[in-house]
Amino acid sequence: MMRHDLPRDRWRKSSHSTDNGGTCVETQQTADGLIAIGDSKNRPLGAFAFHPANWQAFVNSLKAEGL
Repeated sequence: MMRHDLPRDRWRKSSHSTDNGGTCVETQQTADGLIAIGDSKNRPLGAFAFHPANWQAFVNSLKAEGL
């Protein structure tokens, strides 16, 4: 599911993103409890929104693979 026009002040930058002007992944919890994932360099594209359990399963699979 895509979300647009999410509050700018609620975005949190990934701890794996740097401050050197590169690509940053940001997250925020939506008003209805979903986890929104967006690209800080291209917010007009919107953000993907996931149920928290689905997002956590994705993150866990990345960690298990060492990514």
